Amino acid sequence: MLVEGPVDVLMPDGSVRHCERPVVALCMCRRSRRAPFCDTSHRRRERRSSPADEPTEGQHP
Repeated sequence: MLVEGPVDVLMPDGSVRHCERPVVALCMCRRSRRAPFCDTSHRRRERRSSPADEPTEGQHP
C-alpha cells in the first residue's frame, strides 16, 4: 500500500516507526523483513503457471 509521507506508524507493541519519504510503501502481505515497510518480498512468491499463462505460437512473452 502506498501512503503519502512522511508517516508515523503505530506498531502493535506501542512503538512508533517514522519514515520521512514523500511516498511510503507499507507491507500488506506480511512477508517483509522490514515490516511495516515493504521490501518487495511479495515479488519472490512463486506462481504456478497455467496453460493460459503460456504464450501461444507466434506470440512473444
